[in-house]
Amino acid sequence: MGKELLLEIGTEEIPAAFLPKAMQDMDEIIRREFSLKRIQHGEIRAMATPRRLCLCVANLSSKQEDQVIEKLGPAKRVAFDEQGNPTKAALGFASGQGIDVSELEMVTTEKGEYICARRKITGEYTKTLLPEIIVRFISSIPFKKSMRWSNLEIRFARPIHWILAIYGGETIPFRIENIQSGNKSRGHRFMSPKAFSVKNVKDYIAKCKKHYVIVDPDERKKIIIEETTHAAAMAGGKIFYTDDLLETVTYLVEYPTAVCGSFEKDFLKLPKEVLTTCMMTHQKYFPVTDHHGNLLPNFITINNTLARDPSVVAKGNEKVIRARLADAKFFFEEDQKTSLDVHFEKLRQVVFHTQLGTSYDKVLQFRELARYLAEQINPALRETVDRTAVLAKADLETQMVYEFPELQGIMGREYSLIAGENPTVSNAVYEHYLPTAAGGNLPETNEGAIVSIADKLDTIVGFFGVNLVPTGTADPYALRRQAIGIINIILNKQYQIQLDRLIDKSMSILAGKLKRPQAEIKADVLEFFKGRFENQLISQGYSYDVVDGVLATGISNIVQSSRKVEAMERFKSHADFKPLAIAFKRVGNIIKGFKNGSVDPSRFETEEEKRLYGAFLDVREKVTRLISSDDYPSALTELASLRKPVDDFFENVLVMAKDETIRFNRLSFLTEISKLFYTIADFSKIVTES
Repeated sequence: MGKELLLEIGTEEIPAAFLPKAMQDMDEIIRREFSLKRIQHGEIRAMATPRRLCLCVANLSSKQEDQVIEKLGPAKRVAFDEQGNPTKAALGFASGQGIDVSELEMVTTEKGEYICARRKITGEYTKTLLPEIIVRFISSIPFKKSMRWSNLEIRFARPIHWILAIYGGETIPFRIENIQSGNKSRGHRFMSPKAFSVKNVKDYIAKCKKHYVIVDPDERKKIIIEETTHAAAMAGGKIFYTDDLLETVTYLVEYPTAVCGSFEKDFLKLPKEVLTTCMMTHQKYFPVTDHHGNLLPNFITINNTLARDPSVVAKGNEKVIRARLADAKFFFEEDQKTSLDVHFEKLRQVVFHTQLGTSYDKVLQFRELARYLAEQINPALRETVDRTAVLAKADLETQMVYEFPELQGIMGREYSLIAGENPTVSNAVYEHYLPTAAGGNLPETNEGAIVSIADKLDTIVGFFGVNLVPTGTADPYALRRQAIGIINIILNKQYQIQLDRLIDKSMSILAGKLKRPQAEIKADVLEFFKGRFENQLISQGYSYDVVDGVLATGISNIVQSSRKVEAMERFKSHADFKPLAIAFKRVGNIIKGFKNGSVDPSRFETEEEKRLYGAFLDVREKVTRLISSDDYPSALTELASLRKPVDDFFENVLVMAKDETIRFNRLSFLTEISKLFYTIADFSKIVTES
């Protein structure tokens, strides 16, 4: 039966954004440490508040597992002479392993019998290993930003003030710089700052709570939801929040309590997003809505202390939010005095990137690309798409967006609606920024989708064109996110567009700014999209080999590629799939390096190749027709019908005939078959092992 480990690292306030990842990293690091040290353990639980990181490990073994190290030596025939006496080779090997030659054992391997030395290493006690493990563990926790303090060498998110370390009820003694471990924790900084001793995890959690610290973030989150829900109900409504807001607030406090505040109803005339941004993003408040989702002139703030007089706390927060909303109201009214077209012209003075020109230049670029794309999708959309592109970035020059960057697109929508623009255009101005995060909402209007694709592709091609390409660790211009956004919009809208042609058009628009050969840029951009698309398909559960095989034929039409992958994944369970894939691989190996030639049916000598040719012509006509209607499952079924004639061909026909003319004709025929299969996937990449 193992013992319980409790570790607490007490610090100054760590930023809320650091803590969720820190807990995940703590779990992974300690598991790795225990695995390397061969120490068995039970459940691991990482917790955090702004002032402490906590690790609890249940049933931690009292000692390492014993280890047997096996080392092979020379072969038996080398280790012993004909009389069975050990040779110098055996004696030297035994000496090198620290054992007597009589302790050597014999093992049988694929290559014959070899001598072997086995040594048993008795495991050490966990108690003696923990100081070293914990010191290394604390030093290994990564943070987005770390710091040093005083004259110490250690780096951590924030200065460490104390370390609590208990194993089986006993303190684990160690020292990190000037910090000595102990059995004491500390309570809430303001309400109960004194230190208190701890015996175990249960005692620790209970005493922390007694000293106004809720260590478990899940419990804090539950309290926040309960308290804000109750406070909102008292105000006649319900809370409105996002998961991001809830998580942030959870890691901002150690002892959450809710206080309800209010503001003047006149502010409700502002767009909802303006109000929620001021409250949620800037002040970390929970807005209150009625049961129809309309905002009420109230908010809930989460305190980190028990307020002696909640009304005083409410008034202080009301003063802050009132100032924020007053600013927003002023900006909202002032911005309307200038048209979005004037704001658009101001983009001439805004540098998008030193190598790619101004934001005004960028708008003109993706405006032209969007018009081209509209022609491909629906020419009737040209006018609304063009107007959407013109207004898309105009709100960047408004006072509201300057003060609240999170409202870009939203204010463009609001201001254009007020100005009497077509509502479809106004919504598309907002939608062209979508999606803003992985799994986020996609544009609903075609105008929003088209301008979004054009804007994002212009950015990608532009940065690739000046050789500012994402690396394995850095993507400062979020090009990966934008490529994924384009892929998801195309799939969501089922746009049958050719990505390679769209890239060509974008490069022609950007021609004067590109600093690399266009063929090179195009190849890199397509490969970049392929990598994003491949990862997405695999994450959705499709087999790697199927995805690899389909995308090897190209990804210009993303919708068709997606349908091919789906059809191929299902086809893998077809009875003829495996032998057909094997046959295709055989075809690929035979024609490797062969330059395509024309097939002359009159030169066929055997019935098998004649029958295969007839079947091939019939199947090719059907497959071509089925592919043109995107019916890939049926196309694959037709290809499967070639299994028997293909098997008969390889069974009875010598492809590499001595007669050069016959050999050339057969290789040309196999190349044509390969091309037919390649219209769906490169079957050579499909795994066919038993």
